[in-house]
Amino acid sequence: MSDSVSASLPKRKTSWPFTFVITALIPVVAATILYQLDSFDPAPMPPEALTRHAIAVPARNNRMLKGLELVGVGDLKGPEDVAYEPKSGVIYTGCADGWIKRVTVNDSVSHSVVEKWVNTGGRPLGIAFGRNNEVIVADGVKGLLKVTTEGTVELLTDEAEGQKFRTTDAVDVADNGIIYFSDASYKYSLSECALDILEGKPHGRLLSYDPATKSTKVLLQNLYFANGVAVSPDQNYVIFCETPVRRCRKYHIQGKEEGRVDEFIDNLPGIPDNIRYDGEGHYWIAMFSGPSHSWDLAARYPFIRKVIAIMEKYRVRPRIEKNSGILAVDLAGKPTAHYYDPGLSFLTSGIKIGDHLYCGSIVLPYITRLNLKEHPARATT
Repeated sequence: MSDSVSASLPKRKTSWPFTFVITALIPVVAATILYQLDSFDPAPMPPEALTRHAIAVPARNNRMLKGLELVGVGDLKGPEDVAYEPKSGVIYTGCADGWIKRVTVNDSVSHSVVEKWVNTGGRPLGIAFGRNNEVIVADGVKGLLKVTTEGTVELLTDEAEGQKFRTTDAVDVADNGIIYFSDASYKYSLSECALDILEGKPHGRLLSYDPATKSTKVLLQNLYFANGVAVSPDQNYVIFCETPVRRCRKYHIQGKEEGRVDEFIDNLPGIPDNIRYDGEGHYWIAMFSGPSHSWDLAARYPFIRKVIAIMEKYRVRPRIEKNSGILAVDLAGKPTAHYYDPGLSFLTSGIKIGDHLYCGSIVLPYITRLNLKEHPARATT
């Protein structure tokens, strides 16, 4: 009996490490096969997107959470954009459940009133006001919509040059009634937008729609996830954001430079989403995440982005977004103040109303509000 026991000892010594190695190798082999079989093919990012440092900002508040108030808790689901109508004192926002809601804000957020207004049947993202009090909506699912004061929803356009919109994203209206908007990606739908960014290929377009002629025009194409859109107060150009390359550019819409594209602001201290003009000399650029070492590595190496994309498809990607916030920029594109917090992610819009900064988010269940007088950005030098 002792001989049989001793004879079995070597087997025990070798079987344990063998089992451990096999157990460890199985997920590695499975992951390798999954990687090889997946057709996702990310491209190298443009060289200028790989070597940047964030632009310096003269003032900042890097602890936004300390002063944030929550508006509409329980009544708003992913209020992605915030548009303010000063005559009525009402904020319009589009939610993940398809509802465009109107938010009447008061000095106390607990007394704010949230009203269901119109359901588009899609996913309303960008919101702007037309010349005749209508609301123009960039719906990520439906296309470019008009909602009348009576609440009737009308499709204006959902394609250009034979190419359907997949992610109608941001919108603004010029004084002459021309609507400028972005199709963030003609390849990926809204639910797949992370894949567009990870693929590193320019599928975005900047477009215009003329209500008088009902014509849709492609102004620019081959943009990297074309995002926020804002018409300049002098009506000479449109600013648009390109999310993965952390920049905003301007497209001239009239005068001798019509059709020309210039830089507005580059090397943003975050990944931009919407941009809004406040009527007081500043644009407010929302950044759903600050730059990070993880994103820098992913931008530099396509194989890392493929791994992240596979994880995204199976809903197992870890959330690495942080330092989300809002950047204030003057009319010349120079940053003046940066409001953010390490604990914030996915702020997607922001606008200054009075003394407060109101921010929307594509995932949070409320609008956030920050009193800029009580919680100002402080000089960094």
